[in-house]
Amino acid sequence: MNLKLDENLPSRLVSTLSKMGHDVDTVAEEGITGADDDKVWSATQQAGKFLITQDLDFSDIRRFQPGTHEGILLVRLRDPGADSLASAVEAVFTSEDVASWRRCFVVLTEHKIRVRRAE
Repeated sequence: MNLKLDENLPSRLVSTLSKMGHDVDTVAEEGITGADDDKVWSATQQAGKFLITQDLDFSDIRRFQPGTHEGILLVRLRDPGADSLASAVEAVFTSEDVASWRRCFVVLTEHKIRVRRAE
């Protein structure tokens, strides 16, 4: 998959996900750290990337309707420290068919994964 990590995820995930065969870049690498969500979203879509983020602003499925973009993984952990975030994302990319999430809105918590597909 072509992935973009938002600035609120540990940068060490780039190496982890790349070793799994994914093409990964980050908001920081693009120099848009601290930019508003519209700029992050525009850069993500122009690059044809699937966004991985913790930012609840990307949870509005009316605005980010499944099927209209490459996909969003919203990570929502109770304790979103760098280690727990990296572990959760690595685990889901190891255990799930993430390629099937293309063009979907996905929420990852400690207890479940919800996938909203295009209608």
